[in-house]
Amino acid sequence: MTNNNDVATVIIELDRPRVLRYGHKALKKLSEMTGMRMEEMIDGEIDAAKMETIIYCGLLSDDKDLKLDQMEDLLDKVSPKYYMDKMTSAISAAFGHNGKETDTEKR
Repeated sequence: MTNNNDVATVIIELDRPRVLRYGHKALKKLSEMTGMRMEEMIDGEIDAAKMETIIYCGLLSDDKDLKLDQMEDLLDKVSPKYYMDKMTSAISAAFGHNGKETDTEKR
């Protein structure tokens, strides 16, 4: 039986190791804050401000006290390639694109 409650997490090293996770709550908050649809989150071009917001929403399950205005300083601790790769991995895992065939892909 498939575990439908398994949302993959990615560890991102910023000021400390943090969990980057895109469950329903994070995706809903992200959509509210950016106006982005799910398709745009996966395939869209993203500017720096939206990048901060996307990563912020993914970090909220790890740190409920995190504020959006802290993201600029946190992301300055690492290279853009590093945080973009981590964000891409976490979003891909949330949508079942982690190298494993999903139920919808089997059909």
